[in-house]
Amino acid sequence: MFSWIFIFWFLQINKFVSAAIYNISSCYYKISEEFHREGDVVIGAFLPLHTFHTGKKKPHLTIPYYYLDNKIQYNFKNYQYILALQFAIEEINGNPNLLPNISLGFDFYNVRFTGKYILDITFNWLTALGDGNHIPNYNCKKRNFTAALTGTSWITSAQIGTLLQLFKFPQITFGPYDLLLSDRGQYPSLYQMAPKDTSLSLAIVSLMVHFRWSWVGLILPDDHKGNKILSDFREEMERKDICLAFVKMTSDAWTSYFYKFWENIDETNVTIIYGDIDSLEGVIRNIEQRLLTWNIWIMNIEHHVIDRADYFMLDSFHGSLIFKHHYRENFEFTKFIQRVNPNNYPEDIYLPKLWYLFFKCSFANINCHVLENCQTNASLDVFPRHIFDVAMNAESTSIYNGVYAVAHSLHEMRLQQLQMQPYENGKGMVFFPWQLNTFLKHIEVTDKKSLDWRQKIDTEYDILNIWNLPKGLGLKVKIGSFSANAPQGQQLSLSEQMIQWPAIFSEIPQSVCSESCGLGFRKVTMEGKAICCYKCTPCAVNEISNETD
Repeated sequence: MFSWIFIFWFLQINKFVSAAIYNISSCYYKISEEFHREGDVVIGAFLPLHTFHTGKKKPHLTIPYYYLDNKIQYNFKNYQYILALQFAIEEINGNPNLLPNISLGFDFYNVRFTGKYILDITFNWLTALGDGNHIPNYNCKKRNFTAALTGTSWITSAQIGTLLQLFKFPQITFGPYDLLLSDRGQYPSLYQMAPKDTSLSLAIVSLMVHFRWSWVGLILPDDHKGNKILSDFREEMERKDICLAFVKMTSDAWTSYFYKFWENIDETNVTIIYGDIDSLEGVIRNIEQRLLTWNIWIMNIEHHVIDRADYFMLDSFHGSLIFKHHYRENFEFTKFIQRVNPNNYPEDIYLPKLWYLFFKCSFANINCHVLENCQTNASLDVFPRHIFDVAMNAESTSIYNGVYAVAHSLHEMRLQQLQMQPYENGKGMVFFPWQLNTFLKHIEVTDKKSLDWRQKIDTEYDILNIWNLPKGLGLKVKIGSFSANAPQGQQLSLSEQMIQWPAIFSEIPQSVCSESCGLGFRKVTMEGKAICCYKCTPCAVNEISNETD
């Protein structure tokens, strides 16, 4: 009975969405994709919210975690980035003990993942020009710029950083930690908020050992990060006698060998998927479409995995496990989301679009920023989790911490200025952005994680289990944790009774190349095969084996 009710509910949602796609108000396109919040000092935020398509794209009728018309793809999950930015600035501006009498503002620019456009909007921000007439190293509106916030892709941050580093302009990245961006020679004023992943391979291999999984697959990007983590995994696995059934490297051109990519995917029940959201998007989407429901996927990316919905009851990722850095939950952020609406935040140009799409509002004929006939008590926290999650994710946490890092740096700089010129207390801050670097290198954010790139801050992971049966349930349940600093034998903590495995398994899945050799048999390795692959042969005369394997 539950299944049919779920299907009926789901079809109704899709029916509404499909109709909405074909009846879009012209106001939806007229509203700018950039907006600003005034402040005495301003942060530039370069965030990926939507992408323009020039090819012949068909509308996506199931509106999973994004909305796709024939021109624009919106990622509503990424809208949380803007909310984290606004939440942090609102907290700071309301704190009398942090930057008193000085307000923080921001300029938001959507990042479209094309190099020319990214450089163009960076120039626009630095020069405060909106018409493309760039005057390098000159700010036409004399605004107090502080730092640029960039991500999620390391490529985006590197492209923007190439320009900003010419002026030693402070740059805060909120995407996954990347070794290339830590090159102080090339990026002397870039600060990565995300913790490193130096303990991730140890954490995942510890899970393999716990469940006696000795035959696993590995999918990762074909780049410097993929090569580094592959080396880490090989090292940890060799110590624990775990073998790789296959290693598959993805690249921008991976679709050219699409069928070969999946050839031996069924050789193991357990596959590790490592990478960032941008590099794994195509692979994740393809796994879903192929309904590979017998595999347990072990991943390091948290959101966007179960954020799509369609007409299938089964989900390829139900029962899979996610390793994510441990962060303290921010309950105030959830309360903040509940009061976010177009009336309270009129400068936010994305809120009218969200309210128009999901709460049956209509745009006023005269002003596209004014909404009419909306549902009462509409709020972002009523969305299903596969569309929008109110819990602060890893990237949003890095944005929040990054804004606080800038605020504390400005505060220290201001105190230093007042010590040198005590009679300037009534005036606003006057500084060059590069002066902020001295303070950013030593400041600590609110959760006590140092911004110093040399410090290891990645020792704790939460382990989440995906509960997505029936598909659309979209739960990620914490079932364990890993702490690299804990004593040997106590690093991994699991609540096995809470774990939901893929529906095909009635008990803890096994993943071995060869079955164990019982009493009276011994292992014989096979030439050209991994050490985990062997055959069992009876013991010779006058020999005995009284232990398994």
